Amino acid sequence: MSKIYAVANQKGGVGKTTTSVNLAASLGYFDERVLLIDLDPQGNATTGSGVDKVEVEWTGVDVLLGEVAIEQAIQKISGSSYDLLAANGDLTAAEVELFNEEDRLQRLSTILEPLSDTYSYILIDCPPTLNILTLNAFVASNGVIVPLQCEYYALEGLTALMQTMDRVRETQNPALEVKGIVRTMYDARNRLSIEVSDQLLTHFGERVYETVIPRNVKLAEAPSYGRPIMYYAPSSRGAYAYADLAAEILDRAEKEEKVKAEITEQHDG
Repeated sequence: MSKIYAVANQKGGVGKTTTSVNLAASLGYFDERVLLIDLDPQGNATTGSGVDKVEVEWTGVDVLLGEVAIEQAIQKISGSSYDLLAANGDLTAAEVELFNEEDRLQRLSTILEPLSDTYSYILIDCPPTLNILTLNAFVASNGVIVPLQCEYYALEGLTALMQTMDRVRETQNPALEVKGIVRTMYDARNRLSIEVSDQLLTHFGERVYETVIPRNVKLAEAPSYGRPIMYYAPSSRGAYAYADLAAEILDRAEKEEKVKAEITEQHDG
């Protein structure tokens, strides 16, 4: 059964797409079967994976509107260890087309059901806005990974995201939860970064990943070369950080499975 995680923050410029692409590559490096879904019409996860978003034959809009099966639209990423469902500006058409459909919020969830045994992890790079695409990702997901830059207003944006998740949990997906908060673009020399990080740990405790993603020149360069950091600059601080994050996510998932197994065993007993 796939673990489906939406990577989301309603505030832009926080490292959301960088986290989506590099986490997909890092989980793949650990021999996990990974699908990255670019659900942002900007298509940055697509170009960051080395795919020309203008020339791509099938994208998420074709899948969401039922014009092609998702298996046909998924493409292998050359030289990387994950698959991709690409996106470009055409994805905005899906919002308009789906608006009056009865299943407009469940469309992605239904589409992903046949892939539950194909991939161990499905990551969804969400738009930085609350729209039908983001809500589709939340309804389809087991949890949300929140990249968050340690800066002023960061907690305010996080509060808005939590409120959105609460509404989805109440009406569409009771299983939706915050899987973890990732501190991105972290500068240990910056007092504000330290203060915001401390506030996050105080308010959200274990939901904050121990791994911190630092500000890193190579990490900023990698998207322009269409390569995840672990392939563009494997010995960089950014590459090590995302490898550590992937390992932490895998460790948490393993612990969750053990707890579920113990609860099931006690219930059956």
